[in-house]
Amino acid sequence: MKRTSFFDSARIAAGGLKDFASGLGTPSLRLGVTGLARSGKTVFITALVHALLNQTRLPLFDAQAQGRITRAYLEPQPDDDLPRFAYEDHLARLTADDRQWPESTRRLSQLRLTVDYTPQGFIARRFGRHRLHVDIVDYPGEWLLDLPLLGLSYEQWSAETVAASRLAPRQALARDWHSFLATLDPLAPADEQHAVKAAELFTSYLARCRGGDVSLSALPPGRFLMPGDLAGSPLLTFAPLDVAADADLPRGSLGALMARRYDSYAAKVVKPFFFGHFARLDCQIVLVDALTALNAGADAMRDLQKALGDVLQAFRQGSNSWASAMFGRRIERIVFAAAKADLIHHTSHDRLEAILDLIVKDAAARAEYFGADIDIAGLAAIRATREATVKQKGEELACIVGIPQQGETIGGQVFNGETEAAIFPGDLPADPQEALRGGLEGALHFVKFRPPLTVGKSFPHIRLDRTLEFLLGDRFQ
Repeated sequence: MKRTSFFDSARIAAGGLKDFASGLGTPSLRLGVTGLARSGKTVFITALVHALLNQTRLPLFDAQAQGRITRAYLEPQPDDDLPRFAYEDHLARLTADDRQWPESTRRLSQLRLTVDYTPQGFIARRFGRHRLHVDIVDYPGEWLLDLPLLGLSYEQWSAETVAASRLAPRQALARDWHSFLATLDPLAPADEQHAVKAAELFTSYLARCRGGDVSLSALPPGRFLMPGDLAGSPLLTFAPLDVAADADLPRGSLGALMARRYDSYAAKVVKPFFFGHFARLDCQIVLVDALTALNAGADAMRDLQKALGDVLQAFRQGSNSWASAMFGRRIERIVFAAAKADLIHHTSHDRLEAILDLIVKDAAARAEYFGADIDIAGLAAIRATREATVKQKGEELACIVGIPQQGETIGGQVFNGETEAAIFPGDLPADPQEALRGGLEGALHFVKFRPPLTVGKSFPHIRLDRTLEFLLGDRFQ
């Protein structure tokens, strides 16, 4: 990333002062929640808030397990310019008679959860109850993958993106875009219609790369797939051209037009997100759909590895102090969570974590990362399945049991959305290196299950308590 300017440093400091002032008299923690499309961000936040509001049993979250959290409640979020995370709406969808999963994250949102608790230790308890604001910031993971663009010129980004698109499996997916790209002369006079068509074909290429059969992850610019209110804006009307990383694009040329819009995208979209929101986080969870990538094969796993390396480069290094809380925070803890762990049997949960751990460690080495503490978790914030052993042809199969959503299919069977089914999802390899070498393509069998019926006031989960302890536990000491 390019060196931070004095003006940029001032923007970080202003954000820190704003956070300090918003919680004056009460400490606050800003938790970022992100992940790529369909990784379960909205479900995670809803489950986290529901568990704390309802005093759900969370054995590995010490403050809750020890009965030291006396009350949790929602308050107005501190940033008036951010939409509120629609917790009540998402909970209503999950608990209605026709239970449905919430819609995916498509924009920034925020929610403030305030927790009253009793601290540990005799002396601390003498001073009475304490209070903590937990400000949850929800944003699409595609936006996080934009942050490396701040360190690349248009020419560098173009050269890297075009080169990557000429390698398998992207090459076949880029055929239409490549055909048009070959007709464009970067040095020719700027033509708006050429820019529009190039952007449309490039966006279609990115969408195909994200498709379930290939499930690639490193697909910036993020707003091309998650445009929000920028749809149709000139800020999204650019695309890579076939130029060298050190090319000189003359004024008035098509290349110069593309470069100007790329620079505007970085300045007006990426930088405000970084300095206004990302740089103010204390801790972060990144939800990863590792199971889909595993099922798609080695190419998808390598691309996920690259995406996680880009993510790690974006995190500022160091730890918080009272000064950094006022003048620019630094992320202290990051959880990379392999989401949807309820789609596999518990005998594969540790294997899933080992695979993700291997990917993250390799990505960290490539990014020369050091800084925040990292944890790896196989997670299902809301568990939609239970487990059973099924005998088939004399063999015992470790299956998962739930109600597949209407229209889901497996082995030629189409589910009606009402009938419970036992499914053998397949086993993950004991050696995580074996998973990264490929060979699992199509070997795992997943369907989408309906949300579970709540038990009393609790949602079943997998390792939500352990994740909360790592992210928040030290704030309740």
